[in-house]
Amino acid sequence: MTLVLTQSDFRNHIKKYLDQVNDDDEVVYIARSNSRSVAVLTQEKLYWMEKAIKAKEDSLDYAIARDQLIQRDVLPDDPIIKSNDDYWEQFK
Repeated sequence: MTLVLTQSDFRNHIKKYLDQVNDDDEVVYIARSNSRSVAVLTQEKLYWMEKAIKAKEDSLDYAIARDQLIQRDVLPDDPIIKSNDDYWEQFK
């Protein structure tokens, strides 16, 4: 679940929200003045996002980063492909 907070609410309960970011892998969006906002997320989630963006789409690095982001509910899981003879014939 993504959280959207005001700056004062975040400041008043910073430990609680930082614990949610770390323990529950939440993303916290903080609305600031003048229509500005910031996001707080774990360093690990940011690392895998950057890794996926920088990697070539057909590389092992991309596949690993994508898998990590699926596990963290950043990306949706791959759809299940029904196995049939037509599917396996493409690999011959």
